[in-house]
Amino acid sequence: MAALSKSIPHSCYEIGHTWSSSCTTSTLQVTAGALEVSFKIYAPLYLIAAILRRRKKDYYKKRLLPEILQSTSFLTANGGLYIAFFCILRKLLGRFYSWSAGFGAALPASYIAILIERKSRLALTSPHRFPLVSFLNSQGFATNLKAQGNTVKSITNSCQTVKGDYVSGCGRFIVGKEEIPTHSCLAEHVYGQGSERDAPPPDERLEPTSASRGSCMRAFTRKLLDSICKHGPRHRCCKHYQDNCISYCVKGFIRMFSVGYLIQCCLKVPSVFRQAFTKPSRLLWLLYNKENFQLGAFLGSFVSIYKGTSCLLRWMRNLDDELHALIAGFLAGTSMFFYKSTTISMYLFSKLVETLYFKGIEAGKFPYFPEADTVIYAISTAICFQAAVMEVQNLRPSYWKFLLRLTKGRFALMNRKVLDVFGTEASKQFGDFTPKLDPRFVLSPIDVDVQLG
Repeated sequence: MAALSKSIPHSCYEIGHTWSSSCTTSTLQVTAGALEVSFKIYAPLYLIAAILRRRKKDYYKKRLLPEILQSTSFLTANGGLYIAFFCILRKLLGRFYSWSAGFGAALPASYIAILIERKSRLALTSPHRFPLVSFLNSQGFATNLKAQGNTVKSITNSCQTVKGDYVSGCGRFIVGKEEIPTHSCLAEHVYGQGSERDAPPPDERLEPTSASRGSCMRAFTRKLLDSICKHGPRHRCCKHYQDNCISYCVKGFIRMFSVGYLIQCCLKVPSVFRQAFTKPSRLLWLLYNKENFQLGAFLGSFVSIYKGTSCLLRWMRNLDDELHALIAGFLAGTSMFFYKSTTISMYLFSKLVETLYFKGIEAGKFPYFPEADTVIYAISTAICFQAAVMEVQNLRPSYWKFLLRLTKGRFALMNRKVLDVFGTEASKQFGDFTPKLDPRFVLSPIDVDVQLG
């Protein structure tokens, strides 16, 4: 780790925006590039989300474009303000320190940027976890999680799908709001919500006792067979009123398989579109790419296993209970076999910690900080920017590629050879690359010699 007190006298042009000697021009160039890329990212995502949620025409006319532009502005500000604060800090401090080029510049930039984004969007996607998770994975903190990703995901799913007001909107979208229990549902509590064919004999409507549980178990097999051979009735405690349990699980698989497939397709559209005229075969590759089916299989199997297990337990125990979510979430975690991702496991683990923290707040055990989510985003993003500047080798390749895409490749033009003095091997991944600097704007004689020699 670099010493925090060590510093170098170079200018922001010599280290940061090496492609232009002007701080203002460099900031505008990065902002313009980030604006274009951000719009290409958010436009299809919001459009797909609107279609899947079956939004009405008024949403497309009045809200779709403003929401796209708001999220686009958030990501654009994150990139553009970083360069701005990179230069501001250099002018204020007069030198570069090991922390100022990355963490110091990214912290205020990320904090201001997240204030632009909608709070509901932040709660839904929790984007601050992915950059930090990527860095932790590469640092080796997630070694055990990588080896046991399915187990971690299963345990996390189990705890997070238990009743709670803090289950994320993303989780509600995937498993459905009907799978979020609001209370322990005994058969008599919800009798009358189902159809008459679902009604049990009068003696079965009583609260289950130790004497009646044996008869419930025997009746389970008969009811399950009836549900398969007939039209598949649903249990009285099931809230999917329009579907029987079997079609409910099948529809859940088809729906989320389609969502996963479309997400992967849309992410690949920009790169394929540029080659569509020269290589038409790339269009077929877009449709039949293996990753599309892997994400679809993961989401589809996750939902079907979760819903199927929940319904099965309702039939077996003749009631609805938070314990069902615990078991269903654990079994659904095995779906990660189709789409192994340490990042997702770490993300869900962080959500588990967040859920337990909010439970502690509810119980009066922990203090509540109103702007905690915003601060966490700023800090975690700043940590990853620090890694992107000082030790790229410790970032996940996917996140590094994202930063390059967001800045139109300019992040790779930093003069990291000069930063090697901090001992983080900043130029390790860049070989002998040395930016071509204009000697008229270079403060350090050493750099002038390098360029002229």
